[in-house]
Amino acid sequence: MGTIKEILKNRKVQILIILLIISLIAIWPFSKEGVSIRSVEKDSPAFNIINVEKGRPMSFERVIGLDNEEIHSLDDYYTYLKSIGANSTVRVYTNKDSYKLTTDESGELGLEVVESPSSNIRKGLDLEGGARVFLSPIEEVEDSIVDDAVISLKERLNAFGLSNVVVRKINTPTVYIVVELAGTTPAEVKDLLLTQGKFEAKIGNETVIRGSDVKSVGPGGIDQNSRGCGPSGSGVSCPYRFPLTISRDAAEKFAFVTDNLSIVDGSLSENITFYLDDIEVSSFPISPSLKGQVAQQVSVGVSGSGKSESEAREDGRSEMRRIQTILKSGSLPIQLEISQSETISPVLGEKFTRNALLVGILAIITVGIIVGLIYRKFKIVIPMLIVMTSEIVIILGVAALIQWQLDLAAIAGIIIAAGTGVDDQIIIISEIMRGEQTIHNWKEKMKKAFFIIMGSYLTTVVAVIPLAWAGAGLLKGFAFATIVGVSVGVFVTRPVFATMLEKLSK
Repeated sequence: MGTIKEILKNRKVQILIILLIISLIAIWPFSKEGVSIRSVEKDSPAFNIINVEKGRPMSFERVIGLDNEEIHSLDDYYTYLKSIGANSTVRVYTNKDSYKLTTDESGELGLEVVESPSSNIRKGLDLEGGARVFLSPIEEVEDSIVDDAVISLKERLNAFGLSNVVVRKINTPTVYIVVELAGTTPAEVKDLLLTQGKFEAKIGNETVIRGSDVKSVGPGGIDQNSRGCGPSGSGVSCPYRFPLTISRDAAEKFAFVTDNLSIVDGSLSENITFYLDDIEVSSFPISPSLKGQVAQQVSVGVSGSGKSESEAREDGRSEMRRIQTILKSGSLPIQLEISQSETISPVLGEKFTRNALLVGILAIITVGIIVGLIYRKFKIVIPMLIVMTSEIVIILGVAALIQWQLDLAAIAGIIIAAGTGVDDQIIIISEIMRGEQTIHNWKEKMKKAFFIIMGSYLTTVVAVIPLAWAGAGLLKGFAFATIVGVSVGVFVTRPVFATMLEKLSK
């Protein structure tokens, strides 16, 4: 017991314990009651009411009750919907709010629900199932236009209620846009991905601006004509504004429509509303100064809100960029085609996850047994098992904190990191068991061991970094897991392992 107390008093060990606690909280912070809402079907009863979370899996909104019936599983959810039938009104209770919805002709609410996640670890398509699609421009275009297309696709897919959407650009000899969507197939999202996007701005029922009318979208910032950020309700509001150039025909149409509007409460009686693929994305009041004016230079205002000025500014900048992206994407001169697509079965993913977990546990135990037999000192096995397990938990904790999706490549990276850790621990053990053990001798041995370990660490990191861009970007998970794993090992767990051996060797 005295040795254990000595080990726990060590600062390096305490840092490891704190990191483990943070990692465990990041992975398992909440309960998992009810069923989680993963996506909402377009044009369904719930489409304009429930917004799908895009954060950690366990932060997804969960259905915990339908009317007076508690929901604990998918069977409870679908059994109750079946019992009330089509065109029936139902009160949906979630962990965040309650909604009054009506079932459609098939007796559904338009919610795709799944069993509530047991952790905050986001699984990639290899483990969860879904679709991966490679898109390429039909014609050669500038990188900036491809970047705009990436933002536009994210906006469009999110607008259709799809969660866990990953859209990224990769640069190989050919530029590709990779789209990964959990729980769907390439056929289901083909139209979403290949349609260029119809942008419209309407005043009432009159269309005044179309995508082809948008000539340019300028940068914006805090509205200088206003009083700046100020109190609003229980928080702070910050107005932002950016310029928009439209065609002459659109400006004349805008003037004709607004000339017939009245002024109500400091703005025109109708708002200007933006639509993307017939879906409303934003609506703004029109300044009375624009009534009947043929103006090709239009100033669009948005407002950000938050509990503090910094939150309000961030919200305003984010909303402004979102609207700018919609306006740009509406007139984006780019057409895409599907170069390659693949569907991954969720059944295969679940089976692989179970097998990977089982194999990982067996590998850790096997390594411990082999090391114990070689050195014939099984007391060194316990620190080794503790350190190996700690490294894996911290890697998963980091992934949960930054919402990194774990895929097959990332699991391979975790295995590599754990294997590198075993090599380093054997180096430390070999140095310790060589010759006499004195305080001076101990320090010299640790210097030699960590010199070798640091050289191995730098070599591994330098070798792995290029892999983040190799394989069409599909090896990023491998690079991420490997670098995080070996970094945690060198700077946290290896020193702890050495400390444990030092205390035990006495």
